[in-house]
Amino acid sequence: MNSSAMSVDQAPGVASAPVASDAGEHDPILGTYKRPPTEMVRGEGVYLFDREGNRYLDFVSGIAVNALGYGDPGLREALHAASDGLVHTSNLYRTAPAESLARKLVERSFASRVFFCNSGGEANEAAFKFARRWARTMGEDKAHIVALRGAFHGRLFGTLAATDRPAYRLPFRPLAGEISIVERDLNDIAAALDETTAAAVIAEPVQGEGGVRVLDHGFLRELRALTKERKAALILDEIQCGLGRTGTFFAHEQAGIEPDILTVAKPLAGGLPMGAVLVTEEIASAIKPGDHGTTFGGGPFVASVASYVVDRLADPALLAHVSETGAWFGAQLQEIAQRTGRIRGVRGVGFMWGMDVMGTASHVVSEAMAAGLLTCTAGEYTVRLLPPLVATRDELAEGLAVLEKVL
Repeated sequence: MNSSAMSVDQAPGVASAPVASDAGEHDPILGTYKRPPTEMVRGEGVYLFDREGNRYLDFVSGIAVNALGYGDPGLREALHAASDGLVHTSNLYRTAPAESLARKLVERSFASRVFFCNSGGEANEAAFKFARRWARTMGEDKAHIVALRGAFHGRLFGTLAATDRPAYRLPFRPLAGEISIVERDLNDIAAALDETTAAAVIAEPVQGEGGVRVLDHGFLRELRALTKERKAALILDEIQCGLGRTGTFFAHEQAGIEPDILTVAKPLAGGLPMGAVLVTEEIASAIKPGDHGTTFGGGPFVASVASYVVDRLADPALLAHVSETGAWFGAQLQEIAQRTGRIRGVRGVGFMWGMDVMGTASHVVSEAMAAGLLTCTAGEYTVRLLPPLVATRDELAEGLAVLEKVL
């Protein structure tokens, strides 16, 4: 057995790098990711297991996707039940699962209509189109979309233009036009929002890839007031921070505001690909047949599973667990920072935390994996922690102990 991670009978301990699988030297998958050779084969609760039988405590959750962990009985039942029905019909026809899921999201939100797609990047692309379509009912020049410093909204052409990662953007210039990135400052945003040209502002209530930066609730309230004043749509991107991860069903609820457009994805269908765009009736009234489309979005199989996931993630008991245990988790990280002297800052809310480390984040991520804990980065110096929302305090404490030892 590879000693690089915890076996079922082992306690955490740092060891050698993971061993490659039997897949051979040639990887047929396009090299857009730099991945360790470890091959994951199954999961159970909050743990993943590799091909060699090693166990890893998962503080990545498939990048905030596996909110219910692995092997959730209800999710398995939902998958089996969905497989007995239609898998795909296209959006040429109505299906009950999509309409039922949309109704649930509308009932739990500010929105009156929902558009389903397949990913977060697609959801944000659709949001840009919907915002411009609506804005142009007030003036042909209203097309400008403003994003914030530290933003990550996707890697498609429109969303890449709104993503503040120069290394991601540079190889693909020129990017989509009339999209700009400004500082997280209300004066700078106001200067960029000309009432005659502004279509929308897009913001993440908690910037995930941008370092797990929680936008101040007062800032969000003032941003909401500013966009209304300038007749621009407020798009909130909750692809990573929404659907329970911060301790409320939607992160913006904590600021007491309502956007015009909201995008969600990652945990929505329990690991199946699904994104959604929620819009007000005012935005919806500007969208006409043919303005946008999708072949797979909201398919009956995926929508059936997502319906179960939404019910679980909206459960008040689960949300209270995330809120209360998340506060405890953050306090533990602060104590580790004091004891080790290896953490320069801790930020986060609920089950979404980032810590700025001495040295590089990738080094800490690699050492933690060798010790049996999966984490990920959010920039060069920030380690990101995204445990499943069902993780207990004991399981979180187990991961914190590994993290402190690595540091």
